[in-house]
Amino acid sequence: MIRHLVLFKLNEGVQRDDPRVVAGVEAFRPLGDLIEDLRSWELGWNISDRPIAYDFAINSSADDADALKRYVEHPAHQAGVALWREFATWVIADYEV
Repeated sequence: MIRHLVLFKLNEGVQRDDPRVVAGVEAFRPLGDLIEDLRSWELGWNISDRPIAYDFAINSSADDADALKRYVEHPAHQAGVALWREFATWVIADYEV
């Protein structure tokens, strides 16, 4: 199994209640039920106020590299990514568990 972690940092001046951000979160929220290649799906806002903290996180898993690739290329995932590009940057880590 592969764990897929994504940490998002909102761009300077962008707040959680920005309509673009709300739309971005809502685009990602249903992916766990929508994309059958995902084995687990969690997302949420960071609750830490430490200066090095990111703002939003996705924690998901897929059976193998092929399943992860199908998830990444899925049109619903790509639509969400396109929204997030407008107001945030992110880092990812994919590792075997």
